[in-house]
This record gives sequence, C-alpha cells and structure tokens, in this order.
Amino acid sequence: MNKTSCDISFDFTGRFLPPVFILVFIVGLVANGWGLKSLKLNWKKLGDINVFVLNLSLADILYLLTLPFLMVYHFMGSKWIFGDAFCKITRFCFNLNLYGSIGFLTCISVYRYLAIVRPMRAMGRLTVTRSVAISIMVWLLVSIQSLPDMFYIKTFGNKSGKCYDTTSKRYAEDYLNYSLGWTLTGFCIPFLITLGCYGHVIVILCRKDTTDKVLKQRCLSLLLILIVLFSVCYIPYHVLKNLNLWARVLSKQPICYEWFNGVYIAHQISRGLVCLNSALNPLVYLHVHEDIPAQIRQLLQRARHMFSRPPSTNSGNVSMIEMTNLNSRV
Repeated sequence: MNKTSCDISFDFTGRFLPPVFILVFIVGLVANGWGLKSLKLNWKKLGDINVFVLNLSLADILYLLTLPFLMVYHFMGSKWIFGDAFCKITRFCFNLNLYGSIGFLTCISVYRYLAIVRPMRAMGRLTVTRSVAISIMVWLLVSIQSLPDMFYIKTFGNKSGKCYDTTSKRYAEDYLNYSLGWTLTGFCIPFLITLGCYGHVIVILCRKDTTDKVLKQRCLSLLLILIVLFSVCYIPYHVLKNLNLWARVLSKQPICYEWFNGVYIAHQISRGLVCLNSALNPLVYLHVHEDIPAQIRQLLQRARHMFSRPPSTNSGNVSMIEMTNLNSRV
C-alpha cells in the first residue's frame, strides 16, 4: 500500500467505452430491428414466450437510444452537457435494460422448464394474458428497484461535469450498501432460478432416449447462450461494480492500495461488456422459432454469394449468359 495519492487511470474510460458504445449501437439496432421484424411475421407461431421476447427487445432498444448521448459525453472528455435530469434518465434506462433483460430471460427459462419438465401442469396455464401480466410485473419490480438510484447525486456537487454511473465519492458508502442488495435481488436470485431451470431441463432431456434430438440441441445451445450472457456480461459487471465502490469508500482514507487502479480499469471493461447484452440478447430469437436459423443461413449465403461474385466484365457477362442457357436446357 502507499500513503500518497492514488494513481488511477481515469482516461482509460474515454479511450475504451466510446468504441464499444458505437459497436453495440450499430449491431444492437440491426439485430433487434431484425428480431422485431421476425417476431411480427411469426407472432402466432411463437407461442406464449413471444411476449417475453418482445419485452426483451424493447428493453434493449430503450437503452440503445441513450448510447449516442453517452458517446458525446466521453468524446468531450467526460463532460456532461445534457443536464442532471437527463443524466439520471440515461442511467435509469441502463438499469431498466440490465435488470429487465435478466428478468425476461428468467421468465423464458421458467416457461421452457414448465413446458418440458411439467407439461401436464403447464397445459392451459401458460397463456398470453398471464405472460403480459408477468411482463408488467417484471417492469414494475425493475422500476421500483431502480428508482432509489435516481435520488443519488449524478452530476450536481461535482466540478468536473461528470455523469456518474453510480454516485459521487461522498455517498459511495451508502450506494455500496444499496448496490449489494440490488445485486442480490436483481441478479443473484434470477441467475440461480435460470441455472436451476435449465440444469433440470438438461438432466431430463439427457435421461429420456425418446426425446427429440433437435429439442435437445436447441435447449443445450440456449443454455450455452445464457451461460455466455451471464459469464461475460452480467457476473463480471456486478462483482467489479461492488468492488470498485468498495475501493472508492477506502480511498476516503489517507491510504492508497495498489489494486485500486486495476479494479477501476477492470470495472470499466465490465461496463463495456455488460453493454454487449443489448447486442447478444437477439440470439435468444434463434430458439423461439424454428424458421429463424434457416433465415439467417439464407442471409449469410446471399451475402457470401454477393461478396464472392467477380466484377462484371464482357467475358463474365458472356459466361453468365452461357450458364443461363445451359441451365434452361437442363
């Protein structure tokens, strides 16, 4: 440890997050736009899970629309020019996206579990009306959990013009206690429910030799996607967020620990990774309808054919005409 001031690489945030935001914004809008289009076309075929998939996409788009403002914020050297109220709204939308996504993924997992493991009990109970009611409940619970965050200082009380994703150092200790409770109720409990549901589903599917192999493959691949989402996006963020808050609490003392800078940088990386959930969530669409993977393969084949096509020349035109005539003869 060192009794001098801490040497924290605050400029790392401005170099790392803007490129991540740009990537997530472009990929996320395209992926979620495509997902909503597919959802609209296959609404009647998808079953009751489509309500949760729709809400998952809406939560992603809600957050994606705030990213341009965060890009401007970091490009200006962490100077927030859009006012305190909009700073809080931006952070509130992030929390709605994060914990709303976790909530709707948990709902999808429970529905999958009931449909596969308890099909007789679930018959007639998994209705669209109940799915809508559960979705409204998820939004309400996430909003209630996120509401206290709005009352913490985000921009006022600091001369640097920052828009804190948590709060100023003065209230870091109180925010740490709030964040720990939030992590338990908004992340840990849903994560354990999701893990338990799919763990039981996989065990049941592996025991039954008569189970459709396609169903096994789809459940295993969805479980893999959820593991990636939680391992890459959600777990590092929650661990490092609370650890960074603890470091900020300790930094109020005239003692600087060497790990402060490492935790700060790791936390900023986890903030970039957690944003990826808005671009990765559309992968769930692959497993709510059988036609979507086929559609993606067709799109990839078209793109490959388009980019691999040689430039048009006279000889190329002649050869194409010859091939067309040959095909028509066959």
